[in-house]
Amino acid sequence: MTELDVLALSGSLRADSHNTALLHAARALDPGGFAIDIDHDLGRLPLYNQDLDTGTPPAPVTTLRARIAEADALLIATPEHNASVPAALKNAIDWASTAPEGLLRGKPVAIAGASPGPFGSVRAQLALRQILASVGAEVVVKPEVTVFHCDTRFTPDRRLTDPYTTDLLHELLDALARKARQRAGRPYTAPRSFQREGR
Repeated sequence: MTELDVLALSGSLRADSHNTALLHAARALDPGGFAIDIDHDLGRLPLYNQDLDTGTPPAPVTTLRARIAEADALLIATPEHNASVPAALKNAIDWASTAPEGLLRGKPVAIAGASPGPFGSVRAQLALRQILASVGAEVVVKPEVTVFHCDTRFTPDRRLTDPYTTDLLHELLDALARKARQRAGRPYTAPRSFQREGR
């Protein structure tokens, strides 16, 4: 099976972020047919400024746009800041959405999020879905991976230990792979590691 290149973006810039840890957990699942590349440079992007959005934008913008263009799909993990998406993540989407190539139009995107609170970034994910829909991205609808009380689902060194969250990540990657391969016109059969009894 041809490998899918997935670019993973964390909405948190914090070094010990649970959302970045969620992306590492997804990559560690190693479902087969995936190459998940985690971006660590959203904090280097300047705030979106139309005066800078020229034929030669700042270097971090050029790099991000190139990585999105090369990726078959995106995997985004977002925390919740004031009931919405973090500024760094919204800024990255703003820069990507204004690229002349229409980078996000039709791009398959899967969303997850973790929070120590009781709602698991559900409001941030709702806002993110609206933003991505407005720029024409193809967002995975189900499953909704909203990891509430995330401090109880990871070890102190940010390793995911919760089997329910692990199962949801499997299903999310499966749904993302289906959408990405449909877009590319490639057949898709879920790897054995994705096949779950009763699911």
